[in-house]
Amino acid sequence: MGIPAEAEAPAALKSSDFISKLTRALFGIAAGIALVYVISERRKYAAPAVMQRCDHLSPITAAELQARQTSLARVLSQLNASAYISEPGASSLYYGNISTSNWRLSERPLLLMITPQQNGDEIEAKVSILTPAFEASRAKMLPIASNDVTFIEWAEETNPYEHAMTILSDTPGSVYVDGATRNFIVDGLRDAHPQAAVSSAPYEIRRLRERKSPVEIELLKCANEATVLAIRAVREKLHFGTRESTASAMMRAALASAGLRDGGCLTLFGENAALPHGSGTDRTLGKHDFALFDCTASLHGYRSDVTRTVALAKSEIPEEHIQIWRDVRAAQNAAISTAYAGVIAAEVDKAARSSLDNSKYFTHRLGHGIGLEVHEAPYLNGGSKSVLETGHAFSDEPGIYIEGKVGVRLEDCFYISETGSPVFLTAGIGGQAKSPWSP
Repeated sequence: MGIPAEAEAPAALKSSDFISKLTRALFGIAAGIALVYVISERRKYAAPAVMQRCDHLSPITAAELQARQTSLARVLSQLNASAYISEPGASSLYYGNISTSNWRLSERPLLLMITPQQNGDEIEAKVSILTPAFEASRAKMLPIASNDVTFIEWAEETNPYEHAMTILSDTPGSVYVDGATRNFIVDGLRDAHPQAAVSSAPYEIRRLRERKSPVEIELLKCANEATVLAIRAVREKLHFGTRESTASAMMRAALASAGLRDGGCLTLFGENAALPHGSGTDRTLGKHDFALFDCTASLHGYRSDVTRTVALAKSEIPEEHIQIWRDVRAAQNAAISTAYAGVIAAEVDKAARSSLDNSKYFTHRLGHGIGLEVHEAPYLNGGSKSVLETGHAFSDEPGIYIEGKVGVRLEDCFYISETGSPVFLTAGIGGQAKSPWSP
């Protein structure tokens, strides 16, 4: 006698439920094993000498973020401008604590807008956020550093840029946008605001972020010092036969053990380093090879950028290559000896290049600004007319690259102190590399 279909269903459901639970359990076990593996790998390559080195430093406070907004509002007022607008990114992180990590860019604009407001004799900053209406609740959860934020919501069938322009006064002045803003957003703002110019922020605004505060300098110092210490620790663990990929994994673990985030290194051995951005062959380290580590990581958003070209204790580096290393270090010294407040950036690049007899192999600019971005303005290159100012921070990274033979680069970041003199961010741990054996 057959069993009715209605009676079979509960057994099938039980079987399906069992399989579902078993699948979830297996996934959970697999995830647990993967986590244990990641932790064990980090511990395996961790550098105890740098563990949690920067724990004593805190993120930028709300008070400093609000002071930045006020400074921006005052500059806008001086320029007779109505607003400054930025997408999520480095500038919105600088002014509003909004980055692409907590709001990823899409075709739907979310914009940070800062406008100057007169309050008695003082100029204050008004902070507004343009947000898609259906994302408004999430936008209101953003950690924006302001006591009073206006949220301007736009529905899908409406023009977001017309909504954005409702914050402007009846007699609007120029609207300045962050230089990294995508073109379609700039075009949309211009179409919605034909009465006044919409253009990239001028120098008066850009310099607010370019010149670092003492708090920013301290974060940059610790990030860069910890990165150097991590390189030194990993060098001690290298051996002949180590692969580039293994050394790179060792560096990621060492940077993480120092309390830094988003760490990674371009790791190149021997002639691979003759291509400044690498060839990716996963070469093994030999007795006659330099190992080049170009590393970056983040501390509360502020980046390190350090390059060391190193040798092991028992390396047999050709004398010609050692002399190239010495030449590169001399170029690094020539640059920082020139980099004082008031000097034109191109002169710093020229000083490094002029010190080299084989400068034709120095194929890239000397350096770049550093802060919330690894590479940011101003830049140290032969065509730059930027004038160095107190608070500026740069990389100093000359290199010699002879393809098929050898590549050497040395990089330390420095800042222009209150006295107008250059100071390596790594000075607290000895500054520059002393030799390939003493990085």
